[in-house]
Amino acid sequence: MNYEDMLKSAREKLPEPVKGTERFEIPNVRGQIEGNKTIISNFNQIADVLGRKPQHLLKFVQRELATPGESRKQAVLFGSKIPASKINEKIKAYAEEFVFCKECGKPDTKMVKEGDVYYIKCQVCGARHSFYSKI
Repeated sequence: MNYEDMLKSAREKLPEPVKGTERFEIPNVRGQIEGNKTIISNFNQIADVLGRKPQHLLKFVQRELATPGESRKQAVLFGSKIPASKINEKIKAYAEEFVFCKECGKPDTKMVKEGDVYYIKCQVCGARHSFYSKI
């Protein structure tokens, strides 16, 4: 293998470029309480910002709040009255556990599954951390 081939091979293995230099912000939930149910209208948008599947985020929030919930089109419906501040707190906890890199602290990570093991792979520093997914 000559130098040019090795260089091309090395470039292919580099992580994708970082998304940007602006500060990463998780949007606050928007929703309302109807009776004894809570409806969150921007749940899917929050999951998109985090770069994770809405179902994974929903399962985590349900488990943390100990409340039933379901996804309906663009909204999420929780089976009890929950203040927005409590939901925002749980979404931030999700980001700390499943989004931010444990090495460099950047949010530019991807969740990948190899066999039976899930990994958080950082697109900035290349670090990989395995985790056990109870959700």
